[in-house]
Amino acid sequence: MARPQPEKTDDGRWIIVGGRRWRATDPTIPDELKNELVRELMRARRAIKSGDLTARARVHAAKTALGERGEPWWEPTDEGRRARAVAVISTLLRERRGEAVYAAEVARVVGGDDWRDIMAAVESVVRDRHSNESWVLQEDDAGLSVTAGPGFDY
Repeated sequence: MARPQPEKTDDGRWIIVGGRRWRATDPTIPDELKNELVRELMRARRAIKSGDLTARARVHAAKTALGERGEPWWEPTDEGRRARAVAVISTLLRERRGEAVYAAEVARVVGGDDWRDIMAAVESVVRDRHSNESWVLQEDDAGLSVTAGPGFDY
């Protein structure tokens, strides 16, 4: 049986839980990608309870990827989109155990319906960040992607 959905404000930007207002998940994230992000979020929350000292950073990254932290998803800036793209990549790499995350997937999460308009910015993030050995850059017929490198912190 599905859990009842929390009450939302009329504009859909906030949910109400226990009388408190919380930022809602970006509704433009495709369901399959949102489910992956949420799975890693829940895994990170469980890790906090078990004493994992890195888990709070993982929760923060997942919530940023979902649009629940960082700049509001309904008022995007270039800098905010770049930060969110980094969070999406890190979160999906953890969920996928280091397997490929494609720039187009990241753009769909961060850019919503206008994802094609931000592909160049997302590809720039991928190219800029891979140099720190956390990400390994790949390019194939499916497009630009990253996998976890030797310096990636699961």
